[in-house]
Amino acid sequence: MSPEKNTSPTQICPTCGTRLSIDANRCLVCGTELTKSEKSTKTNKAVQGSRLPQITLSLPVAFGLFALLLGFGAIVVYVALQRAAAPVQVVTETVTLTPTSAPSLTASPDIPTPSHTPQPTVTPLAYTVKLGDTCGSIAFSFDVTIQSLVLQNDLPADCSTLIEGQVLQIPQPTPTATTLPSATLNPAESTKAACPLDFYTVKENDTLSAISLNYNVRMDAIRDWNGLVNDVVRFGQQLEIPLCMREATPGPSPTPTLPPPYPPVNLLLPADGAVFAQINEIITLQWASVGNLRENEAYAVSVEDLTEGQGRKIVEYVSDTKYIVPASFRTGDSIPHIYRWWVLTVRQAGTDEEGNTVWEPAGAVSASRVFTWLSQSEAVTPAP
Repeated sequence: MSPEKNTSPTQICPTCGTRLSIDANRCLVCGTELTKSEKSTKTNKAVQGSRLPQITLSLPVAFGLFALLLGFGAIVVYVALQRAAAPVQVVTETVTLTPTSAPSLTASPDIPTPSHTPQPTVTPLAYTVKLGDTCGSIAFSFDVTIQSLVLQNDLPADCSTLIEGQVLQIPQPTPTATTLPSATLNPAESTKAACPLDFYTVKENDTLSAISLNYNVRMDAIRDWNGLVNDVVRFGQQLEIPLCMREATPGPSPTPTLPPPYPPVNLLLPADGAVFAQINEIITLQWASVGNLRENEAYAVSVEDLTEGQGRKIVEYVSDTKYIVPASFRTGDSIPHIYRWWVLTVRQAGTDEEGNTVWEPAGAVSASRVFTWLSQSEAVTPAP
């Protein structure tokens, strides 16, 4: 038989560990008295199951965690969008052709080669001369110059051989000559343009005084010409030496040393071949200075009427670099006149028996220019 199991409640002695009945007040082994508190503690001990840990958060901490969670989510979304917008790299395979297979050539379409099409040349117009026509009136009607009309039809310079019924070739188009302004240039600028120069590079131990003595040009002239603020020059500096400002060579001879012959005068205005058509227009001839003229030197300005022929010519002696053609030299007939003018530097050589000054050349004569001056009857008065 199996022994019976004790199912009555028991208690354990806290001193020796002997199992006693629940109603025992004293341990039978060690004699320890059992109190009611211990018995009630053992009796009333309840069995409790396991529980999850509880976490308690304050309101600010909860808001902080929520904001952190939102920030992390925004970063994840941004990274995902960036990856979606990144360009897709397409990997192309390189096909290696075997030498056994010859590629077939495909004929490309013919590309037309651009060809230059020459512009057709404008042919001259034919005009039949009527009674009372002149070269000036015909040129004015077709907006061409008299010179082009003369050259096109092989006419004489005065264009006085027109006959009624004659057929003329009118060149088209002919640019209208623009009348240059007759404003006077600055004398200093014209003198600087006509002055011969020598370019000098400053060497070591050079001074402005030594350079001035070497070229026989005053120090202030070199300084002002090159825009120097003082008399100090630097090594390697480029200087322009105005040779037209050279001083006369001093010497014991009482006879003044004459300057060398002047270079040809450089003509400025008006331009070669200019046409003056207004009735009150003033023609101003202008040229560049050759240097500082002496008291006995001047410019001889010569104006000759080519259309009139020999004999109609004026020569004036001026010390300025301009000359206004007198209005009385303009003709009153019905044809335009072509004038030629040039300038020569002269020097007084004495006086004749009648007391008139005798001039002699002091340099080379300039190149000549021509201009056309319409007659007073054909002159065009500008509309108000």
